[in-house]
Amino acid sequence: MASPETGQRLLLQGNEAVVHGALAAGCRFFAGYPITPASEISELLSVMLPKVGGTFIQMEDEIASMGAIIGASLAGVKSMTATSGPGFSLMQENLGYACITEVPCVVVNVMRGGPSTGLPTNVSQGDVLMARWGTHGDHPIIVLAVSSVADCFSITVRAFNLSEKYRVPVILLSDEVVAHTRECVVLPSQDKIRVVDRIAPSVPPEWYKPYADNNRGVPDMASFGEGYRHHVTGLVHDERGYPTQQPKEIESFLMRLHDKITKGFSEIMITKTQMMEDADVCVIAYGCVSRAAMQAIKMARAHGIKAGMLQLITLFPFPRKAVDAALRQCSAAIVPELNLGQMAREINRVNQTGTRVVKYNRIDGQMITPDEILKQILGVS
Repeated sequence: MASPETGQRLLLQGNEAVVHGALAAGCRFFAGYPITPASEISELLSVMLPKVGGTFIQMEDEIASMGAIIGASLAGVKSMTATSGPGFSLMQENLGYACITEVPCVVVNVMRGGPSTGLPTNVSQGDVLMARWGTHGDHPIIVLAVSSVADCFSITVRAFNLSEKYRVPVILLSDEVVAHTRECVVLPSQDKIRVVDRIAPSVPPEWYKPYADNNRGVPDMASFGEGYRHHVTGLVHDERGYPTQQPKEIESFLMRLHDKITKGFSEIMITKTQMMEDADVCVIAYGCVSRAAMQAIKMARAHGIKAGMLQLITLFPFPRKAVDAALRQCSAAIVPELNLGQMAREINRVNQTGTRVVKYNRIDGQMITPDEILKQILGVS
């Protein structure tokens, strides 16, 4: 497998591009358990990580996988895991632990049909709201979605950068179609890739407070073994890391977790637009469905309809500003999804424009086609 430094034109599968993106971002630890349709990520990393001095561990299950990457990150190593729906379900408790302890890590969820074992080899987008709210309590998290092989590389790098900068788990949502699509891509050389690392303490160990607030709302992070005392607990804790029952400390801590993401909205929110300059009808899509939507708006234009697309890459925090702008511009919005309308619910929740929002859904494990989306566009035009 060629490395990103070669600059060669490569024929890659989506899952393979995720691996290249993770390595380029500095990932040096992976723990996971094989599961369709994410297994290729584990398989390739088991070969490539040792070549760059990294560590690959196949764990006994997804619960342990999540625990292992949290531990590796606390020790100072950029870490990730990859799974699909049933495994993602098992990771939720430890995902909450990573949220409250502010441990950066990346979790790739290659979505497939559900619930339960569901449709292991078929596509779905049924885990969208689970990615945001799967673990209990009010918790901050970033959820990104990929739609192409090129995305799988670049957005994986972005996922690691955001995770390290904001000390938060980042969920990267792929799906069976994107994961197994092969496309030609030219990966940038390493010196062209922006890599963000967590900020280490600038004070002596005796002055260090592992959860002290600052102007970023993101505490500096020492690694285990460097001489800094770092008390880690899943209980709500004070700035030293010790459990607290003081109402002011509890509220201050939990609000800081959310505020640090709010402060980073302009960087975290990622969307793309296609043909929206004069659009009267827009399609709001993400993941593999945005590929079909792109073709559908071209077909609509051929019919004389001014259609455009807003592609959501950041799903959460919800990109309300971009969605609001699209809704205010257009007379109707089509939201095609491979679920029963999980993102459409979010769009309707923020819709204060009176714009008609039409959802179109498939849950049979099959792709939404450009013709199906075109039919919806024609129906509102």
